[in-house]
Amino acid sequence: MPINSGDTAWILASTALVMIMTPGVGFFYGGLVRRKNIVSMIAMSFVAFVIISLMWVAFGYSIAFGPSIHGIIGGLDFVGLKGLGFEPTGTLTIPPITFALFQMMFATVTLAILTSVFAERVKLSSFIVLGVLWVALVYCPVAHWLWGGGWLAQMGALDFAGGAVVHITAGFSALTIALVIGQRIGFGKELMVPGNIPLTLLGAAMLWFGWFGFNGGSALAANGLATNAIIVTNTAAAAGAAVWMVLSWKDGRPASIGIVSGALSGLAAITPAAGYVGVFEAIVIGVVASVICYASLLYRLKKGLDESLDAWSIHGMGGLWGVIATGIFAAAAINGYSGLIEGNLHFFLVQVLAAGVVMVYSVGVTYVIAKGIDATLGLRVKEEEEYVGLDISQHGERAYH
Repeated sequence: MPINSGDTAWILASTALVMIMTPGVGFFYGGLVRRKNIVSMIAMSFVAFVIISLMWVAFGYSIAFGPSIHGIIGGLDFVGLKGLGFEPTGTLTIPPITFALFQMMFATVTLAILTSVFAERVKLSSFIVLGVLWVALVYCPVAHWLWGGGWLAQMGALDFAGGAVVHITAGFSALTIALVIGQRIGFGKELMVPGNIPLTLLGAAMLWFGWFGFNGGSALAANGLATNAIIVTNTAAAAGAAVWMVLSWKDGRPASIGIVSGALSGLAAITPAAGYVGVFEAIVIGVVASVICYASLLYRLKKGLDESLDAWSIHGMGGLWGVIATGIFAAAAINGYSGLIEGNLHFFLVQVLAAGVVMVYSVGVTYVIAKGIDATLGLRVKEEEEYVGLDISQHGERAYH
């Protein structure tokens, strides 16, 4: 099929939109930690971008999207991106190397989301090792299962833009790592006030903006499906933000952090469904996501789980609901796939299976990786380094003088 310059231009633009989400995560998380850790939190997102950009071109893309080996993992045919030409292959109208570049941004932002659990207490060196291992052993296999022609895709499971591949993997892995490394010193006893709320709001704005390329670009063409994906993405985000604002208003005054957290819950949930549902379904998905994620956050706090910046309660639970919701609300009129409401019980069950398998796999493999690194390199900084803050102890810098 000949190259389509319009499709290619849109995917290149979407690549840039998704790229800006990685520093967006850094700003969102950076504003939520204490002032002594803001630099380290933002820096982790940049480090995630650097190490995964190199890993992706070296072998990450190949094991995620290379020729399938028994539906489990991709082969090494594309190591160093060799063999990826400038002319479209198969049904795509964009060059394979453009697709590889677009997918690189998904891998980087997924690791950035995972940095939630490392806040204020993990060594940068250990994060780098864990990050490479995690992307290679968790993210890439799951991406292959759903996007690279792997066994879940062969069963008929759908994940339009990463509800399972990105959000379930990062969210549930974050919860797992939190159980391994334990609470921050003083958690639940000291007041841990966000250091810069406007920075968090800026990060949320960058994420919402970038999500148009995240979901819209996943149509892999400049067409009506891409437009639908962007419309439902924006709608679900707005619904999530509105509901969280109402839920938090009953407790007094609606915090701005809660409003943007609601938006992110809607964004995470609509991600797997964006190419398969309409606007009304997007509202329902966003509303339910906000309720689920809000309740999950309260549950985490009640149980004393220090998954510091809520990758699990927002991304993990939002993505889990979104994958299942795709099985419920998918409409044939949008993209040819029918969900449970249109009578397709089999597809719904496949979606539930996919969500469950990805969740269990992410938890199991992440636990082994985290325990292994903790036993060898050690995950946490020294107690005195945690007290002084990671900006000084890990970077020798201060955000404020």
